[in-house]
Amino acid sequence: MTRIENRPLSALLDVLTSLKLTIVCMAALMVLVVACTLAQVHLGTWGAVNVYMRSWLVWWDVPGTVLSVPVFPGGALAGAVLAVNLIAAQLKRLELSWKKAGLWIVHAGLILLVIGEFVTGMFQQDMQLAFEEGHTANYVEYPRENELAVIDVTDPAWDEVYGIPETLLARADEVQVPGTPITLKVKRFLKNADLAMRTPNDAPAIATAGVGTSIRVAELPPVTTDDRPNATAAFVEPVAGGRSYGTWLVSALLAAPQQFVYEGRTYQLAMRSRRVYLPYSLTLKDFTHDVYPGTEIPKNFSSLVHLNNPAKGESRDVLIYMNQPLRYDGKAFYQASFGKGDTLSILQVVSNPGWLLPYISCVLVTVGLLVHFAITMRRSMRRRAAAAEAHS
Repeated sequence: MTRIENRPLSALLDVLTSLKLTIVCMAALMVLVVACTLAQVHLGTWGAVNVYMRSWLVWWDVPGTVLSVPVFPGGALAGAVLAVNLIAAQLKRLELSWKKAGLWIVHAGLILLVIGEFVTGMFQQDMQLAFEEGHTANYVEYPRENELAVIDVTDPAWDEVYGIPETLLARADEVQVPGTPITLKVKRFLKNADLAMRTPNDAPAIATAGVGTSIRVAELPPVTTDDRPNATAAFVEPVAGGRSYGTWLVSALLAAPQQFVYEGRTYQLAMRSRRVYLPYSLTLKDFTHDVYPGTEIPKNFSSLVHLNNPAKGESRDVLIYMNQPLRYDGKAFYQASFGKGDTLSILQVVSNPGWLLPYISCVLVTVGLLVHFAITMRRSMRRRAAAAEAHS
């Protein structure tokens, strides 16, 4: 009776520890890598990675309908099953002895590699820092995310900034601006839009204040490629003290912020890339762009920046160049691009708490293989020595 009850569990354990399952998971991951690479042409890097590598299932949109059906396991599912497979196989098959130490280390490295990808997918944040020579910046921006900034500019020496994420604008009818008496009524939100000057034949404008009264807004499909961001737009109505201050158009395409006055305080409205302010600042002292002689092919480009962190008493110069980032305060600043006649430097800023895991994984796999090779060689040498003694 006991054997019958344990058969399903035993069968499940056999499946989880099967080498065939390992091969299937690795084959699925290879297919996903190829599909993700090809999809970058239309979806861009981040779009393709999210669709194929960091999803549990790959979905197919049925043409002519609103239906989506799963057609393939996503990278998250294949990776999770592979991790469970490796752990189960290690616990079931590998005996806990010194002669199997190398294989234990190799399996631990492979499991850590899969865990590292999950940590990266869940917690990595990609930002940018763009500044010109002589300019100082104390914030980084998310190039693919926008926010509505409500800025109190009453004090000429200091601005109070309140950022409202676009995700909140997209789902909320009203948003209370923290720290202020202002409530924003969201009349309309557009993930991506095109702006043009209004004509006499256009429908009445939604905006009743600011430049939006003379602008026509056309909704566009969201951008998925890497070459340009979404031009997010929204119509919002600030309300404070029971009084409406009109309906304003805010858009990433509007260069200058718009403002209104409430009880002697001046507030500006601006749609911009979402910002994260830093407890330190970076000043671009010099940008260098070298090319190979006789060509326009970049040989090296680097930024000499001054790091200033008064809270820690740090003030020093740092050179950031290709493959040599600045790692500071949990962020890595990579030299990514440049512009404006080599006076503008663009740094890619990555925050990834699991950035060390792939390196540790590779070290473990290498050490494990060396240990296993050494143990196997030692065992073989002992057998040869024993055989030689037996014949002598």
